[in-house]
Amino acid sequence: MPIPFKPNPSKTRVTAIGSALMDLCLIESDDFLSGSGAQKGGMVMVDHTHITSVLSKSAARPSIVPGGSACNTIVGVGRLGAKARFIGKRGSDDLGNTFEQSLVKSNVDPILFKSPSATGHVLSIITPDAQRSMLTYLGASAETQPHEIEEKHFEDSAFVHIEGYLLFNEKLLLSALKAAKAAGALISLDLASFTVVEASRKLLEEIADEYVDILIANEDEAAAFTGHKDEQKAAEALGKRAAVGVMKLGKRGSVIIHKDNAVKIEPCGSGKAVDTTGAGDLWASGFLYGLVKGYDIEKSGKIASLCGFEVCQVVGAHIPDEGWDRIKQAAAL
Repeated sequence: MPIPFKPNPSKTRVTAIGSALMDLCLIESDDFLSGSGAQKGGMVMVDHTHITSVLSKSAARPSIVPGGSACNTIVGVGRLGAKARFIGKRGSDDLGNTFEQSLVKSNVDPILFKSPSATGHVLSIITPDAQRSMLTYLGASAETQPHEIEEKHFEDSAFVHIEGYLLFNEKLLLSALKAAKAAGALISLDLASFTVVEASRKLLEEIADEYVDILIANEDEAAAFTGHKDEQKAAEALGKRAAVGVMKLGKRGSVIIHKDNAVKIEPCGSGKAVDTTGAGDLWASGFLYGLVKGYDIEKSGKIASLCGFEVCQVVGAHIPDEGWDRIKQAAAL
């Protein structure tokens, strides 16, 4: 399929805006999950004391890596070699320092406002089926103010990627969308979680029609947003709400809709998933990287699929160096 967007030669960056969070990845049983207060496959907002309490009940120790949906995506864009930027708010603490340093190491330009509150963090409970269920304490990440987001932050950006979790902060979301559009950027929105869609469907419909150019969802999110449980109908509905609609199908690959045409992207690899944390986020990394480099939908989708596969072979949302090497070699980058 032809390139859906012709990149502006003066705009070569992908910028993401979202929650600056640290991920605490914990491998546990389904029985443990049932007593944690988490919703399997979803995301539940909690106080940091609840996360501490849940962790105290596990004999396992979590791995700690920088996270947040949009952050995971933009780190992938940076690691692939495109110009990348992340906008968010961190605490003035050690977790915040670690978060910022990790962005720089991943070739991401950090625009991080600071708060006296603690840096936000997420407990991601990974069960034997490789499903992740999240308990989220937003902390400083929820304190970004609408007036802090300015058009200048997006001036060199071809694409601005926004995580669906910002639907919980309508004023900030609208400020970001308006500033990005004023700067001439195209908007990519990942629906993030079916629980987010269910809670914010009316606002989501409004912004999808007015601002969004690329709408990304998995099967559950697509069903919640479109009202269609049938995958084909859901994918077609996504494609009618934005110039490009994406439905991720996990180990079955993905479908990309553009101008009423559907492109099936086959899954990559045959290894069993260790952890699906960040799979959708890294899929978006590959897709946006391909688009900003001027590749067509098929190639961009292939890069996306490679990224999604590699991140499922490790715990957490960060692909190791050897994984990035395999992606670049397979995609001939």
